[in-house]
Amino acid sequence: MPPPLGEVADPTRPTAAEEARTIAAATNAGTLASLTAAGDPWASFVTYGLLHGAPVLCVSLLAEHGRNLAADPRASLAVVAPGAESDPLASPRITLAGVVQQPVGDELAGARAAHMAAVPAAKYYIDYSDFAVWVLRVQRVRWVGGYGRMDSASAADYVAAEPDPVTPHAAGAIEHLNADHAAGLADMARALGGYPDTESAACTGIDRYGLDLKVRTPRGEAYTRVGFGGPLDSADELRSATAGLVRRARA
Repeated sequence: MPPPLGEVADPTRPTAAEEARTIAAATNAGTLASLTAAGDPWASFVTYGLLHGAPVLCVSLLAEHGRNLAADPRASLAVVAPGAESDPLASPRITLAGVVQQPVGDELAGARAAHMAAVPAAKYYIDYSDFAVWVLRVQRVRWVGGYGRMDSASAADYVAAEPDPVTPHAAGAIEHLNADHAAGLADMARALGGYPDTESAACTGIDRYGLDLKVRTPRGEAYTRVGFGGPLDSADELRSATAGLVRRARA
């Protein structure tokens, strides 16, 4: 990949903890890894809600993974971000590892509410005697953003982070930018993204901190970052923020 020829004005992007919280909040299903009585790994499809970032499971003791959790609290949850990547290994994903615990008191009420908010069908079985609510106390976090993008985050940073308010609404904005504002994207890449020899550019991702761009140059294709200069608080600010980037680039 050809290196940039100039300085990237604002390369700020979400931390691994923020990326992980965003992926965890983007769906309600994942793959639970528990341990059998013999110590063998056992993978199961499960649904979950989130209580301050901690996955809340509701599983039956009649299921093998339910019995596994009751006997050994060590577990991990793998979650793949929803999307339509043609290559599955290009999809962002996380693994949250730790120990499960049955909540009590006020936390139990909060955990139940969090699970049912994410999984409405749970209202039909959450009170069955064989079902139990578990909270995964996250101790390790691994985030993979696709090929060549990965990092770990501490449990404390994961809990303190917030899901990105822009990413869940980015698909339409990406399509619009690429269809109607290709010239503006190329100007951003030339003036703000470090590639003054950009021939064309396409937006490949948007988050609260900025845009990811794929640029075409006479030296080959490359990827760069164009930051907004500060985080956005909502997707409603996206139009004005991208327009501001075009103005800065053309100035």
